[in-house]
Amino acid sequence: MKSIDTLRFGGQDVLPLVEGGKGVAVSTGVSAGHWAAAGGIGTLSAVNADSYDEQGNPIPQVYHARTRRERQHELIRYGIEGGIAQAKIAHEISGGKGRIHANILWEMGGAEDVITGILEAVPGLIHGVTCGAGMPYRLSDIAAKFNIPYYPIVSSGRAFNALWRRSFSKTSELLGGVVYEDPWRAGGHNGLSNTEDPLCPEDPLPRVIELRKVMRRYGLDETPIIMAGGVWHLEEWEHWIGNPEVGPVAFQFGTRPLLTQESPIPEAWKRRLQNLKEGDVYLNRFSPTGFYSSAVNNSFMQDLRARSERQVSIRSSADDAHDTVYAMGARRREMFVSADDRAKIAAWEEAGFTKALPTPDDTVVFVTPEDARTILADQAACMGCLSACRFSNWLQREPFTNGQKADPRSFCIQKTLQTIAHTANDEHADEVVDNNLMFGGTSAWRFGSDPFYANGFVPTVGQLVERILTGK
Repeated sequence: MKSIDTLRFGGQDVLPLVEGGKGVAVSTGVSAGHWAAAGGIGTLSAVNADSYDEQGNPIPQVYHARTRRERQHELIRYGIEGGIAQAKIAHEISGGKGRIHANILWEMGGAEDVITGILEAVPGLIHGVTCGAGMPYRLSDIAAKFNIPYYPIVSSGRAFNALWRRSFSKTSELLGGVVYEDPWRAGGHNGLSNTEDPLCPEDPLPRVIELRKVMRRYGLDETPIIMAGGVWHLEEWEHWIGNPEVGPVAFQFGTRPLLTQESPIPEAWKRRLQNLKEGDVYLNRFSPTGFYSSAVNNSFMQDLRARSERQVSIRSSADDAHDTVYAMGARRREMFVSADDRAKIAAWEEAGFTKALPTPDDTVVFVTPEDARTILADQAACMGCLSACRFSNWLQREPFTNGQKADPRSFCIQKTLQTIAHTANDEHADEVVDNNLMFGGTSAWRFGSDPFYANGFVPTVGQLVERILTGK
């Protein structure tokens, strides 16, 4: 395989290997610090990161405020304190080697406040800010304030062009690189546009060449592109290395660092990764962000899919398609559905799905009374972790609104990600992991077939980086 040369990031020559940021206590200072110590770029997540008490135990992110706006202030405080703690840990472990980046989501609640608070508190410990999940026009302004490189995450040349023309051109000297996150292959939330088919993945090479063409129009010939999503063996990407159409390129690994000794995820999650098969990870549209996301098809995802399948169109007055009465709710309010759907409702109610919850689309979904109580309680407990959320019922006025009612077909993403990240390693762990959101790239099934992980082997971060460098 072609040799992999170092690239300059943040004033230092490092291996062009980047640990992808994974939010809510999954990309920690420990994993980022060890990745940097191995000579690459470690990424700590500044999305609801853990902070610790005097004994070193994670401080539970419990919300005490009575109003939702006040709870968001608590969320921001947790985020700043956690980001500071993780940056200090990463810096200590790295020993000055490599680079440490912080990852934020532009559409998370209080994103600017969180990253600003972290950077103010730990000057010099973070060497770059990576940001996606939206169009982060003000990312360059934050970078300029702290004189720190920034790395926007995009999924097309068109997206980068819009960011450049509106904002980034004013701070071009701090643009450290551009992350191309493949919308079909990357784990977590993906940037598929409305014109792209989630079932028909495109070859990333032409899309990255197009991104480079856009960058060259603005004199960004030597600014690295970081390929993210689906990268496993570098020998599979050999034709990218030294390719003049691609230009300087680095490779980001988000899923593979999950299965390391330093990875903070629970052992039950690691066991599940080792037993995945091709097709066990898939793109779905259930996320409250409105983005597609890539996750393991476990019981949590299956329940969401089944919930949406127990769905019928409903009207408050009869029309040609809705000609059959349905008495809805405890007050037995007279609504109208089709005759076929009325028969479905009867079968669902017989099976215990007796609670009808309205959606923003003039439909209702049927769930058990227990699930209905959980959904409504989760909506009421909202702390505003997203700038606009499909699931929450508090974002019904400007500027915190998506213009629609709360959607019971989605879920509280903060709750499930906190739960799975902090699962205790006990006899219930497998059940807890199976019943919560388990993000992963679509190549995660390769853990089970790659001989590197034979017989349940779990490498250190250092061993993983060494393996990646072989190309195998």
